[in-house]
Order: sequence, then structure tokens, then C-alpha cells
Amino acid sequence: MKSRFEAFMAECPLVAILRGITTPEVPDVCDVLYRSGIKLLEIPLNSPNALESISVAVKHCGDRQMVGAGTVLTPEDVRGVKAAGGLFIISPNTDVDVIRETKKQGMLSIPGFFTASEGFTALKAGADYLKLFPAILGPGYVKDLKAVIKAPIMAVGGVNAENLGAFMKVCCGAGIGSALYKAGKSLADLERDTRELVKVVKGN
Repeated sequence: MKSRFEAFMAECPLVAILRGITTPEVPDVCDVLYRSGIKLLEIPLNSPNALESISVAVKHCGDRQMVGAGTVLTPEDVRGVKAAGGLFIISPNTDVDVIRETKKQGMLSIPGFFTASEGFTALKAGADYLKLFPAILGPGYVKDLKAVIKAPIMAVGGVNAENLGAFMKVCCGAGIGSALYKAGKSLADLERDTRELVKVVKGN
């Protein structure tokens, strides 16, 4: 599973954060993202009927994209995502119990962190990647963290087409939320914005 995630990251190191997506929207949104070059999809658990949407996404595009959950706050949430077919767990915080349950379930763990102490705690518990959230202090802060944290760091929170290039100089990837998807956004606008972001990370 980790090797597949890494392969998709190598192709395009962006995770689409689909906060607020509704289940009927899932197939079309997945198709647009795939067509535009994004293969890593996060459905936050504070979206409507999130577990159902994860299940629908896995059935619709699980052979070509990876679907996981975001805003995962408890071990019970982890088990629910596993049952729905999700493959990775992303949290806004560092919760050792969530990280350990994620690894126990054979899933990829990407907890949120903000300080070096949280980063080391997450790694000790078994995290595969670290999610700097919110990434409001910019790429320079990531560079400072990397002086001591020898693990792949993704930037999430406030990342957009204007600053993505700078973040990608110091991060392994980024999670893109409102700059990519918002509830009610048209598919045409989604495709336009997705292609712009993919263009940035691919340098063309």
C-alpha cells in the first residue's frame, strides 16, 4: 500500500481534499481529478455521509486512484474508514492512539503536526508521513523543521497555486483543499483549477 501511495506521489504529489463533497458528486469529481492528473483523494469525515462517499469512491475509482479519509480524530473513526475501504488516514493533529490504530489496520498514517515535538511523537508512534498543518508559517518553517525531522513532510492549510511551487522545494507533497475543491463548485472550474495546480508541481 505504501509503495502504491509513493508511486502516485511520484506522478503527482498532491492530495485532493474534498471537504463537503456529497455522495452523488463523488463519481464525477473523481473522474475530473483523474483526468487532470490527481490520484490521491481525501474525503474528510466532517463531510456529509463521509463513509458512504468513501465507499462509493473506492468502488468507482479504487483501481486507478487511492481513497482515504481526513479529519480522522479517533480509533473508532479509523476502523470505520477501514470498513468503508479507505486506504490512508489523515488527521489534523498528532494522536498516538489514532496513529497506532491506523497501523494496526494496515493503513497508511499521515497525522497532522505543527511543532518538532509533535513530529517526533508522531514518528515514534509509527506515522508514515507528516502533515504540517496549518502551513501558515511558510516554506522557511518547513526547511527549519527538516533540519531535525528526517521524514517526508506534506504541507496542508493555506496552500494554493501561488505558493505551491515554493512549498514543493521543501515538501514531498501538499494537500489542497479550498484552492481546489469547494462544495458546489462546478466540474469545469474544478478541472481548470486542478490542471493549474498540477502544472505547478510538474514544472510546466
